Amino acid sequence: MPVQVGGSKVADPRAARVLDLSPTAVVGDKARASSKRNRRRHKKACSPADAAASSISPMQRLFDTSREVFANSYPGFVPPPDAVARLSGLLNELKPRDVRVAPSMSVFKHADPKSPPPVTYLHFYDSSEFSFGIFCLPKSAVIPLHNHPGMTVFSKILFGSMHLKSYDWAKSLPDSNDNALQNSDGARLARVNTDAVFDASSETVVLYPENGGNLHCFTALTPCAVLDVMGPPYNRDEGRDCAYYSESLYSGSGGGDEQFSWLKEVHSTFEMQGKKMEQNFVV
Repeated sequence: MPVQVGGSKVADPRAARVLDLSPTAVVGDKARASSKRNRRRHKKACSPADAAASSISPMQRLFDTSREVFANSYPGFVPPPDAVARLSGLLNELKPRDVRVAPSMSVFKHADPKSPPPVTYLHFYDSSEFSFGIFCLPKSAVIPLHNHPGMTVFSKILFGSMHLKSYDWAKSLPDSNDNALQNSDGARLARVNTDAVFDASSETVVLYPENGGNLHCFTALTPCAVLDVMGPPYNRDEGRDCAYYSESLYSGSGGGDEQFSWLKEVHSTFEMQGKKMEQNFVV
């Protein structure tokens, strides 16, 4: 869903604390000496190409790969399978320390039990082809059911666990006696794609413009962080705004069917706080 990252409602990105997530320094003369010897051996073993590759930050690598996968993307664009596998594989290996997020950060805390836990979006990059950022959800936070019109989206949980429920618009009827994919109330019939719990051990989830769970909602079971790469991004001026939906169970002549629901577009008051993160990507 679109997130405003400018204006008075958005916190100053400089206020976002950058955590030192580096390993604890080794102490003791013997340990330091051993570490120096290992570094010397490593330098000798590494080729110039290996050294150049290792110097690229994980975020720069994510930017480069996303830019290649979504080059010249357009509404309805689906990357080829090898590109999907490449970006998914990169996201599968990404760790919280690579993007400098941790459960101890304030965006994963919720101190006011009288209000819903707020969701924060750490915005790293966007262009007309793609964007990526991290959704930060305190425990029990919810991102309501919403769509991704004409978009392909890669989602990877960096830490924590959440319940994911997703739908695709139904293309056929569960009951041959019914003859409409839309009811008199204006709701459309959708089929459940996913209804399960995911955590950091889960592989990257990919949704597509017409399948894969294009409509989904998140419910945080613990504090969790989800990195999204999407292309092309939402664009209200081009008619690709985010829509939110209510759910009601489908019931045909044969009774209820838990794999289908009526989804009706509704007005939502859901808001996220956006923080624009400074990144010096090499373009």
